[in-house]
Amino acid sequence: MPDPASPDDHRLAGELATEAGKLLVDLRAELVASGAEAAELKAEGDRRSNALLMERLADLFPADAILSEEGKDEQGAGGTSRLDADRVWVVDPLDGTREFSEPPRGDWAVHVALVVDGAPVAGAVALPAQHITLTTLPPPPMPSDPPDQPRVIVSRSRPPAIATTLATEIGGVLVEMGSAGAKVAAVIMGAADVYAHGGGQYEWDSAAPVAVALAAGLHATRLDGSPLVYNNPDPYLPDLLVCHPSLAERSLEITRRA
Repeated sequence: MPDPASPDDHRLAGELATEAGKLLVDLRAELVASGAEAAELKAEGDRRSNALLMERLADLFPADAILSEEGKDEQGAGGTSRLDADRVWVVDPLDGTREFSEPPRGDWAVHVALVVDGAPVAGAVALPAQHITLTTLPPPPMPSDPPDQPRVIVSRSRPPAIATTLATEIGGVLVEMGSAGAKVAAVIMGAADVYAHGGGQYEWDSAAPVAVALAAGLHATRLDGSPLVYNNPDPYLPDLLVCHPSLAERSLEITRRA
């Protein structure tokens, strides 16, 4: 099948995520130096990164719709005009505000994804504090085969029961990390092997990470094995499984049952 995204779509997704990430790195340093509290870091990080991405996307892709976690009206969760659009950019300007507000933590991200017919066809995940941007073109290489004890990645504050059950049944070990984008990136880069999440996420939490994971050849579905479909009337998308392909069948057997 021909790629529904152009080379410019792939390239600009990476450039925009990187640009917003640099803004956030500089902003965090500036706010920390001024003695700002965590709440101000979170609020300003969300606001400034969202403003940059909204402006740049509107300039570059004026005919496309946008769904942003921080968007208002038609750009946010309540907007419905995007449902009639052929192309929708799904962005999370700052994934992992808690981690961003706790310097020097680096497990936070910026997500930029293009969705066409419900599928994330181009995207980028920037890990600004780690000076890394993962893109769909060129895609990251497939990570090495998992170790005998697969590393199952979980939230450090709210580890879902599905992940602990999965780790137990496959003989894995738990690895704690912050934002959803950082978790999927860890699987993409081979620092972890499975990310199973249940209990609540939205489309902007996973669209860009899933786009990059699929481009790298990883498995990415919902916990029951059904496809991850984006640009729905309600952007609530509560669960996902991203893992090395060699672990997909066994992991799905467990997650479906659990």
